[in-house]
Amino acid sequence: MDNKQATLELGTKPVGKLLIQYALPAIVAMTASSLYNMVDSIFIGQGVGALAISGLAVTFPFMNLSAAFGAAVGVGASTMISVRLGQKDYPTALNIFGNCVSLNVIIGVLFAILTLPFLDPILMFFGASDQTLPYAREYMEIILFGNVITHMYLGQNAVLRSASKPRQAMYATIFTVVLNTLLDPLFIYVFDMGIRGAAIATILAQFLALCWQFRLFSNKSEIIHLERGIYRLKSNIIKNIVGIGMSPFLMHATSCLIVIVFNKSLYAYGGDLAVGAYGIVNRISFLFFMVIFGLNQGMQPIAGYNYGAMHYDRMLKVYRYAIVCATIVATAGWAVSEFLPYYCARLFTTDDNLIRLAERGLILANAAIPIVGYQIVTTNFFQSIGKAKVSIFLSLSRQLLFLLPLMLVLPRFLQLDGVWFSFAFSDAISAVVTFFVMWKLLRQFKKPEQPSNG
Repeated sequence: MDNKQATLELGTKPVGKLLIQYALPAIVAMTASSLYNMVDSIFIGQGVGALAISGLAVTFPFMNLSAAFGAAVGVGASTMISVRLGQKDYPTALNIFGNCVSLNVIIGVLFAILTLPFLDPILMFFGASDQTLPYAREYMEIILFGNVITHMYLGQNAVLRSASKPRQAMYATIFTVVLNTLLDPLFIYVFDMGIRGAAIATILAQFLALCWQFRLFSNKSEIIHLERGIYRLKSNIIKNIVGIGMSPFLMHATSCLIVIVFNKSLYAYGGDLAVGAYGIVNRISFLFFMVIFGLNQGMQPIAGYNYGAMHYDRMLKVYRYAIVCATIVATAGWAVSEFLPYYCARLFTTDDNLIRLAERGLILANAAIPIVGYQIVTTNFFQSIGKAKVSIFLSLSRQLLFLLPLMLVLPRFLQLDGVWFSFAFSDAISAVVTFFVMWKLLRQFKKPEQPSNG
């Protein structure tokens, strides 16, 4: 009854209050997730050294590739579970959960088995040098050994959200951040384990969070719970999970490709420390992007419900609210990057050369960030109303059609500055394309006036 009432509120409750209600837990969780990554980088940079930061940056493509498989299962399964719960098809929802658990175990183990023997050549391909390879290898060995734990933890969190437990998913994320923050200095400084200690802290924090998740799912009175007989893989369920999860998989896989090219360009024009500077720029930028991603998670159910109910005024109202909020957040990110770059870089390292490179990177790469919030919200808005192909086009075009070519061309004329500028220019071009695509869609909603509740 509570779930039904909550669903009905999507079409009646004031849109502003709804957005706050749905977005706030997601923003907290996504921000915590971003801080989770920053903590590792800060302790590694301060406790191990500047080259360790560069070694960590080399692992980003690896992390993106692993996340691509995790997102395919997590997003695909959680979406299917939400639909089945809405249809009150509880046995199928339970079987999807079981298949999600099995797939996460299989993919997590296989990914580690297939990559560990070839770790050095893969990292070299991703942009490692002779100096940064040892750091990248030490970190990824531990991460890959615990890869199945990471996949399980992220998959269970996605299912918690789909099973109407967003707060529990948020608590699990915050728990990992806090625990990782406490364990990092212990393993890095006290046990003197260096970058390997940071990786152990990460996996251990996720493992303890996973234990708590399993405890939640062990409650037999819950609709979605652990039960014998639900883990056998079923072809129709796997097919649907993969079909739905293909969109986030492609986005993560494309990000992997972009980071590989980016790392190679940075190394060619600026050496190892330039790669490390990107690691700092990436962590600072993602802190603000994660807030916008959380905002999108709050917008999606509101926009989707009102689109289906033909309440286009409410749908467009939540879209406009989300754009305003995202633009404010993105502009704050721009202000921090442009006016406080030294202090941002200083958080991660005491190396003057690395600080100088990271300062320059923050100023140039984030020059167009204020319009990025609008682009991200609009891309997710199309996904919210069922126009997945348009959403995928806008997302992939920014990376493949604009960013990748610019990354290959601009450095030939502007050297290292050209690598950083490629982000700002691609952001500006993709924002223009997004504007015209959205303008075309808005015209169709302005034709017939649809009745709706305020």
